[in-house]
Amino acid sequence: MTRPRRRLPRTLVVRLDSAGDVLLAGPAVRAVAAGSAHTALLCGPQGAAAGRLLPGVDQVLTYDAPWVGLEPPPVTRDATRQLMRTLTAGRFDRALVLVSYHQSPLPVALLLKLAGIGWTAADSEDYPGALLDLRHRRLPRRHEALAALDLAVAAGFALPPGDDGRLRVTPPPDTTHLTGPGPYVAVHPGAAVPARAWSARRAARAVAALSAEGYRVVVTGGRAERELTARVAGRHGLNLGGATDLRQLAGVLAGARVAVAGNTGPAHLAAAVGTPVVSLFAPVVPAERWAPYGVPHVLLGDQLAPCAGTRARHCPVPGHPCLDGIGDAEVLAAVAALEEGRAGRGDPRDQGEQTERGAAV
Repeated sequence: MTRPRRRLPRTLVVRLDSAGDVLLAGPAVRAVAAGSAHTALLCGPQGAAAGRLLPGVDQVLTYDAPWVGLEPPPVTRDATRQLMRTLTAGRFDRALVLVSYHQSPLPVALLLKLAGIGWTAADSEDYPGALLDLRHRRLPRRHEALAALDLAVAAGFALPPGDDGRLRVTPPPDTTHLTGPGPYVAVHPGAAVPARAWSARRAARAVAALSAEGYRVVVTGGRAERELTARVAGRHGLNLGGATDLRQLAGVLAGARVAVAGNTGPAHLAAAVGTPVVSLFAPVVPAERWAPYGVPHVLLGDQLAPCAGTRARHCPVPGHPCLDGIGDAEVLAAVAALEEGRAGRGDPRDQGEQTERGAAV
């Protein structure tokens, strides 16, 4: 007698933070998608564009949660009711709530239960009562990408055969019309959290130093960062501030030989397209959890600075020494080392080809 095939679930993955957080959830999302009939991703407004780039996502839903983000919205009944209607209409069988190590999944877990989702899993340090069917405990000092994948595996999902578990996005467009032909280094000077980026003056000095060393420099940034990128690019770099959406930015970063960026979404986007990263990492959050994942990278910045572990949004130390104290020679050495390593690996992009897969750290 032939056994009936098990019906695959309709699964919702929740990641309500920024674009970088959503990109780090990518391996977990692919594992869920491999074992689901339909995979939806519930994102905050800042992460939705990144969600649309993730392989395996069938549907992106958006909710501006009042307990998440730098400028959270007020709590309103209308917004909550709209979310409940959306979730109920989705007829989801299961949900995975992905949060950072310092966040609680319980507010959204309550809403998921009220929307009729029968089974929910999350990492939770707080006692969940009846809100979680799987209360998972993340391993200490675990990278955020691995912690999310661990939860997916504990929930019964696994990466498909041949998936190496690195960050990935759908193939980005060719952006040569924006960058011009020829090799370049991408510098992304901005960050939503100012403590995690160089000052404009320091970034401009780095672009000038790279240019003097013979590198062609492309400076990237969002629409709100046009003034910053213009100042940083100066007469030494090509200013693409405000010229790209997230998908086009993926193309610009995919074409770069090396990306130089702080601990911000574009650093993780560079990793997702396989580009080595010079990571300007302020220790306000731990690098072991947030460093570029799955690609060669060089970590710059004083990880023992007084701001370490504070989660400060603005540098509490005069002069921003943990990042602005990085010397030009350190930056140039890091870029050169990553370039040499890439040439040694025989990166196919050096022959004009592109790849979605990054190289191992």
